[in-house]
Amino acid sequence: MSVEARVIEVISSLLARYARTVPVTAQSRLYADGLGLDSLGAAELSTMLEMAFGRDPYSEGVIPRSVEEIVRFYETPAGPR
Repeated sequence: MSVEARVIEVISSLLARYARTVPVTAQSRLYADGLGLDSLGAAELSTMLEMAFGRDPYSEGVIPRSVEEIVRFYETPAGPR
């Protein structure tokens, strides 16, 4: 499964918890003007991404605004820890 497909799967799973059935694409914006995530939703997404990928952009100081930005985060090799 591609990184993009995995990220979309994680986000779709999160939205399903909120009973939101909106299509998620790489171009989808994450917050109010897009998928509608708020601060709690962003925190849940951070946790779910950490569980799926072993790291997440939020914990590394990156605040993504779109699905595409999350995909790029995971397609870029992690720096030394």
